Amino acid sequence: MNKKMIVYILGKMLGTEGLLLLIPAVVSLLYKEKTGVYFLVVAAVLFALYLGLGRKKPENKQIYGKEGFVIVGLAWILWSLFGALPFFLSDCIPNYIDAVFETVSGFTTTGSTILQNIEALPKGMNFWRCFTHWIGGMGVLVFVMMITSLDTDNSMSLMRAEVPGPEMDKLVPKVRHTAKLLYQMYFVLTIAEVIFLMFGGMNLYDAVVHSFSTAGTGGFSNRNASVAFYDSAYIDGVITVFMILFGINFNLYFLLLLKDWSVLKNEELRVYLGVVAAAIVTITINILSMYETVAHAFRYASFQVGAIITTTGFYTADFEQWPELSKTILMMLMVIGACGGSTGGGIKVSRFMILCKSIRQEIHKMLHPNAVTMVRMNGKKVGADTMRSINIYFSAYVFIIIVSVLLVSLDNFDFATSFSGVLTTINNVGPGISQVGPTDNFHAFSALSKIVFSFDMLFGRLEIFPYLLILSPDLWRKRF
Repeated sequence: MNKKMIVYILGKMLGTEGLLLLIPAVVSLLYKEKTGVYFLVVAAVLFALYLGLGRKKPENKQIYGKEGFVIVGLAWILWSLFGALPFFLSDCIPNYIDAVFETVSGFTTTGSTILQNIEALPKGMNFWRCFTHWIGGMGVLVFVMMITSLDTDNSMSLMRAEVPGPEMDKLVPKVRHTAKLLYQMYFVLTIAEVIFLMFGGMNLYDAVVHSFSTAGTGGFSNRNASVAFYDSAYIDGVITVFMILFGINFNLYFLLLLKDWSVLKNEELRVYLGVVAAAIVTITINILSMYETVAHAFRYASFQVGAIITTTGFYTADFEQWPELSKTILMMLMVIGACGGSTGGGIKVSRFMILCKSIRQEIHKMLHPNAVTMVRMNGKKVGADTMRSINIYFSAYVFIIIVSVLLVSLDNFDFATSFSGVLTTINNVGPGISQVGPTDNFHAFSALSKIVFSFDMLFGRLEIFPYLLILSPDLWRKRF
């Protein structure tokens, strides 16, 4: 394993985070907040680490898939540990584990929080909190690849380890150009949402932070009541539409730019939109008695469905008070998640589709033992490697949930709280049910549970494999 190259790339990553910390420092300066100095202190430390680790490229530049997974896994941990320091040093979040939890939740676009009075945070701190969603939405390494050369020779190994979904494809021959195209589309959609929200009466600051959180499908808000604070059907509608848009595979937007209308026949897109529509209709009917009109029920149902399936985590209604059918549907959407290649979390629609098709294939083979069958997605054969990785992913996913629930249960909360807390963090959703519902948060859990939740968020965002590899003793043996 090329450890020198791993250290070199991590050094460049830390230097980039130092640059990014200058942005909330400027925001703090604009609002005349003294807490901005803490962003500068941490940025200075990161620049020093960059100078020591990330300036001189090793002679052996070659890395492979295993190095890519290690770099991605460690980069996210290091960014979270350093990104938490401004909260901790400024005493905005006095407990460092709480600060790390909040930062991991930001970068992984989960949106779970330990803060009980979000509006008490300084503007700069709230900006950084929501900005972590925007950076983490596409992936921290994809972001760094877009703005720097990072490591052009090995960038595919890095990007494949970070981009969510069963498979990762390049849009153009050069991976750095792919990263730029992804972020150009990401940036345009974010700016569009900012403009639409300002038309609805939001000020620029609120529009930007909510657009950051929507784009990253994260869910942090600068308001204690989340989007419900604005009590606006227009704002609810805009955010609902953009949440669903950011839950779509960004490769499809690229194909649309090329006027390739075969996108409309994409199986994952059709199933994703079909699930969203079916869930909205069912929940609207189920909660109709709780609201004055069908329009009101539809408004709140569509917002919560969009927020949960894309794992954004905003809320405009306390769905903990909804009938059991509606809560069950939302829990199912929490697991399914958005499309592969989107900023959304969850298991991903494409994985569920492949799983369902493989079950159907096995049933067909039982009925017709001599038949030659294969699983296809969008007319293409799903390879044996992809099928195997999906089966391993599901097995690891269930195992991690079981272990996490057992550890969290030491805090003696009810099962619904413990289970939904684990489920919402590993799927990068944000709110769960019971005592971690939309109007509650994670502040009451112990330090151990918060560490477990933090790792669950990282497992969910990077889709388990990088950390399984890092935890494997074989990886660190000298012969590798």
